[in-house]
Amino acid sequence: MIEKREKRKRIFYVPGMISLVLIPLFCLYHFYKVDAFKVYTSIELSIPLGNEFEKYKFSTLRKYKVFSFDGSQSEKKNLNEMRLYLRKLRVEKDTVNGIKVHFGIKSNYQTFITTLDILAEEEAPTWITDKNDIYILGSSNTYKKVKDAIDHRNMNCGTGELMRKQAYWAQKEAKEEEMHNFQVSFFKQKWRSLSLGYLGLIFLNIFVLVKFNKAKIYNQK
Repeated sequence: MIEKREKRKRIFYVPGMISLVLIPLFCLYHFYKVDAFKVYTSIELSIPLGNEFEKYKFSTLRKYKVFSFDGSQSEKKNLNEMRLYLRKLRVEKDTVNGIKVHFGIKSNYQTFITTLDILAEEEAPTWITDKNDIYILGSSNTYKKVKDAIDHRNMNCGTGELMRKQAYWAQKEAKEEEMHNFQVSFFKQKWRSLSLGYLGLIFLNIFVLVKFNKAKIYNQK
């Protein structure tokens, strides 16, 4: 004779679901608020300390086309136009015209960084900063060959390439080490707040579980 199995009511463990859902969301939100996922980088920037700008009269060396940035929505368009004009100056080896980039009070910091990226990517021949302005000059980049000059040829034995690769891997290892140290330091600083949040969820689970069991026992009576 086959015994019929008693159909039991499914048990939904609410506190467990709270832990599974809220803990990851809480951690992601906390990491987002403290910029834990942001990767910090750097860019080289040389700023004149003396009176080089006035000494070499950069403000009058070229007929400058001005690109102003004041935080408006057209900054991206102006940056692209500036890039194309700089490329034109470099390709045509223009020594008459130039570019003046002006950053207004409401200009975004990212616009300044993007401008420096453009100068590096387009290989701007010469540029100098002056307060809130950047002056970019073209260059003929043509050198006259001295008559009857002797051609000198360099012998490449591979040492330069090897040193370049070693410098690259050394720099990569240094960045990885820096990122590792940053992560360790970050978790050390934020461990207390994360622990308190986790303990709070544990006590909440215990409280809900005890209350749920008491209500179940009461209903059975």
